[in-house]
Amino acid sequence: MALNLLSPAEIKAISFLDSTKSNHHHLNKLPGAFTLKRKDCGTRRIHCSAQPPPAWPGRAVPETNRKSWDGPKPISIVGSTGSIGTQTLDIVAENPDKFRVVALAAGSNVTLLSDQVKTFKPQLVAVRNESLVDELKEALSDVEEKPEIIPGEQGVIEVARHPDAVTVVTGIVGCAGLKPTVAAIEAGKDIALANKETLIAGGPFVLPLAHKHKVKILPADSEHSAIFQCIQGLPEGALRRIILTASGGAFRDWPVDKLKEVKVADALKHPNWNMGKKITVDSATLFNKGLEVIEAHYLFGAEYDNIEIVIHPQSIIHSMVETQDSSILAQLGWPDMRLPILYTMSWPERIYCSEITWPRLDLCKLGSLTFKAPDNVKYPSMHLAYSAGRAGGTMTGVLSAANEKAVEMFIDEKISYLDIFKVVELTCDKHREELVKTPSLEEIIHYDLWARDYAASLQQSTRRTPVLT
Repeated sequence: MALNLLSPAEIKAISFLDSTKSNHHHLNKLPGAFTLKRKDCGTRRIHCSAQPPPAWPGRAVPETNRKSWDGPKPISIVGSTGSIGTQTLDIVAENPDKFRVVALAAGSNVTLLSDQVKTFKPQLVAVRNESLVDELKEALSDVEEKPEIIPGEQGVIEVARHPDAVTVVTGIVGCAGLKPTVAAIEAGKDIALANKETLIAGGPFVLPLAHKHKVKILPADSEHSAIFQCIQGLPEGALRRIILTASGGAFRDWPVDKLKEVKVADALKHPNWNMGKKITVDSATLFNKGLEVIEAHYLFGAEYDNIEIVIHPQSIIHSMVETQDSSILAQLGWPDMRLPILYTMSWPERIYCSEITWPRLDLCKLGSLTFKAPDNVKYPSMHLAYSAGRAGGTMTGVLSAANEKAVEMFIDEKISYLDIFKVVELTCDKHREELVKTPSLEEIIHYDLWARDYAASLQQSTRRTPVLT
């Protein structure tokens, strides 16, 4: 069955569900264009009780007498050889009096992992790729105090719930990070959250579990860290609105009509910085911000009507909150992931940082900060993300997984740029038939895999139009 490719004028009509009319397993298709309708929760508070309990209900107040360790704070890192893991270890290296590493888990980069083991001397090490265990042992043959090595997924789980760790940094990408995070929560470890799927896919399961075990989930990405920093000490019910800032990506200055001509190389030209291919494309489509809207909802309990996106080309304000009396609080800084990572590790304390390695923001040198509303026609991902968020349950994980697969297909030149939105919409639309509002961990993982398979089934024809196979 051939599917008509979206024209730029039709993008704004994308919609696959209306969560205000949903039941447990099914959502009705909207007859026309999607509109953001403000839902009345019967109160001006930011949170509605029908949702899973948020990690931070609009305020962040540290509990007294939570410290339960002597000397440097012991941490575990899941995903130590990735971007988050290596930056976390840079922080540890600069602050050996504040932090120490007790366990490390990596995927397959044995060379870097062995160097990390020699430098930070963890008690436990895991390598997800079991076939590389002998190579890791050989690389560590000259280490006097050898760590325990546990291979495979079980090893990653053991690192996450290491008995000595107080905080676990979760840097694994995708649903592979869900099981270790759940294991850490069940072991009572605070979570320095850098794995988006933990909440975007797993929120309905993970949040009640975190509350049960009295575990703190501390956001390590810059936007949610900014919100977290802005709500420090707010009184109950003070939060009115969350404002997420976005760079606008590669096409923020492109006219909509030109999007049908987009090539992969165009989407990978971020105007502000160099990143991996997937996140750069997500920045171009604004799917990264749509997913952050869902994560903000789960983290802070804000209704979707009270979470907004604004284009901020300079990427200096990392996000803002509005209080009930209309005051706006913002967190500013140079774009540097180490700051939010550091705050998840040190909270509620603030650690002094050298100007040599942590340049201080000079507003006079910067000159100006500008803002503009995102174009709903250019970025249909926003409607898709808000719709999935309102549906809740397994829909948000399906949205994320379908987008990941669609981006992969685009980068491999199997679909066009505009097809990314259509593939995600079709996958979410199909999932309406099996939506689960309160999923188990197994159901979350199952539908993540299903979404990837279904999105992949929307293949390229000779006219670059997806077809159902």
